[in-house]
Amino acid sequence: MIYITQLIYLQAGQEAVFEAFEEMALPLIPRYGGTLCLRIRPDKAAWIAGAMEQPYEIHLVSFPDQDSIDAFMQDDGRKQFLHLKEQSIRMAWLIQGRKI
Repeated sequence: MIYITQLIYLQAGQEAVFEAFEEMALPLIPRYGGTLCLRIRPDKAAWIAGAMEQPYEIHLVSFPDQDSIDAFMQDDGRKQFLHLKEQSIRMAWLIQGRKI
């Protein structure tokens, strides 16, 4: 099992565009054996000031293997709305690991 943690930082004022992207992208994850394990929006009180910029949203997703991740990333339906992702996301940290 491969786990991906994503810290997502949005362009100012693009929350609705990002949410439209998520409405289309997140339902595709199970099609490729993946699971959205965690989806949170951290509040300022919980974030450690100065450690790093607070993300808009944090995702933890699991997939059975790299081939499943690659298939999800190449999904033709997902590609049709990548422009929403590109418009709304300013930066993202993608951290990939395995359970040990």
